[in-house]
Amino acid sequence: MIAGLDVGGTNVDAALFDRGELISRAKVPTDTASLFDSVWSALEQLLEGVDPARVERINLSTTLSTNAIVEGTIDPVCMFIESGPGIDPALFSCGDAVVYLQGSIDHRGREVQPFDSEAVKRGGETFSAKGMEHAGVVTKFCTRNPEHERRIEALLKPFFSHITMGHTVSGNLNFPRRIATAYLNSAVYRRFSAFARALSDACSKKGMSPAFHILKADGGTLPLQSAVNTPVFTIHSGPTASVAGACVLSTIEEDALLLDIGGTTTDIAFLADGDALFEPYGISVGGYTTLVRAVYSHSIALGGDSVVSAENGGIRIGPKRAGIPKALGGPMPTPTDAFLSLGLMEVGDKRIALEAMKMLGQKLGLSPRETAQKIAGQFVEAIRSCVYELLQEINARPVYTIRELLFGKKIRPRMLSAIGGPAKAVRPLLGEIFGWNCVVPEFYDIANAVGAALSKTTIEITLIADTAEGYVTVPEIDYTATVGQDYTLDEAEREAVEIASRVAGEMEISEEMPEAEVTEKSSFNMVRGFSRVGRRIRVKAQIRPGNLFIPQGVHKC
Repeated sequence: MIAGLDVGGTNVDAALFDRGELISRAKVPTDTASLFDSVWSALEQLLEGVDPARVERINLSTTLSTNAIVEGTIDPVCMFIESGPGIDPALFSCGDAVVYLQGSIDHRGREVQPFDSEAVKRGGETFSAKGMEHAGVVTKFCTRNPEHERRIEALLKPFFSHITMGHTVSGNLNFPRRIATAYLNSAVYRRFSAFARALSDACSKKGMSPAFHILKADGGTLPLQSAVNTPVFTIHSGPTASVAGACVLSTIEEDALLLDIGGTTTDIAFLADGDALFEPYGISVGGYTTLVRAVYSHSIALGGDSVVSAENGGIRIGPKRAGIPKALGGPMPTPTDAFLSLGLMEVGDKRIALEAMKMLGQKLGLSPRETAQKIAGQFVEAIRSCVYELLQEINARPVYTIRELLFGKKIRPRMLSAIGGPAKAVRPLLGEIFGWNCVVPEFYDIANAVGAALSKTTIEITLIADTAEGYVTVPEIDYTATVGQDYTLDEAEREAVEIASRVAGEMEISEEMPEAEVTEKSSFNMVRGFSRVGRRIRVKAQIRPGNLFIPQGVHKC
């Protein structure tokens, strides 16, 4: 059995699969003050009447890290930054305290200037005494030679409970993004590790020992214990579950729009020829631009439970949510009340929904039905307007999908797939306003949980070799080894695939080993005088995001 849970802003959705068949589902309200309690309630409801010991794996998409960053409830972090000459780190440094270090590594990975060990210790003592428990260490060109970061981390261990080294977050070069990524990783570490520990302990008490996996922003999963060390990769987890669920539940082989209409937000994503768009260089969250690669998705503060009010002779929807709809006992009118009064939904008390529309209508000089129609029309128009703005932005730059870069591709959707609680209610309205074929797949109301459940473990590694200097390094797993001058690109490709497969195999519970593949490669000669002195080699290998299996009766897009 495999379970999937998605923690949304309104509900925790859950799905349980037994040998590919969906046998149980659950939906419980999200308590933002205690995500663990919400997750555990959903899990208990999901497993009612089921032997917990049969659950082999639980995949979870969580808003924990994202919410902490966006809401500013992250922990203080002391950053130790070594930028080397030619750059002012103050221009893009972040953190609650920053120690700027002298010393540098050049682009070849050679030490140009050693760092000051005493300055590192002084910084550690000073900020540890102020109660700071988390740190980040980032040096320029650390992916070429992480030795300075390793030595700085060793000096700081007596002072901080958790330290993120910049070279472990990505093999890609980008000093400013690396600083932000390392900072956020340490800033959410305590909260995420406490959540993970509570989850594991609770399962043990229930006699469960499943393999816990967390959905990453790139559409794959990470074992819970690995995610504890790199929780920054779990940002954007929820929207990624939306895309995964929509894709697996719909058969789409063309450009398409994907909508996940929840209670709090609507997530917007796109497919190019059936493949999800991708952000290969990293996404931004809470004002920080990171190296976290992610499935493309854009969220707007518009959902079925958004507050509806009459302002200046017009209707205002959101951006806030005050609770559940009036028809379900909530305090304020919502779009769900409008959909219910129009007969588009069948939840709660329709009489209360109609009364809510009547009260709003009196302020606008409209009948209850006209008010509901105005709300519904404005709801889908807000989505349509945002979609076309996003398409214009996307088509003005190179289009990447999970699989490849599409040269000269322009996204021109002519169909949309909608999931989420209100999806079925707004389907005819969406079809009318876009003029496209609009589908709402089976299990649309728990599609995120389905997407989380079916996502498999993924990994990306970057192998960098310099035969003149005689080293090969894989920054993401903190691996360094020596190579000879005869080390070739073919050997680098084989080694990268072997490392990626080995690491992914250690993460996967399936007996079937995932297949790694090379996604990028380059090799060029380094010349001194008129003689070649070595090669510079770079290879990226990954296990692509995908599904553990396809549910019975459902075909993969």
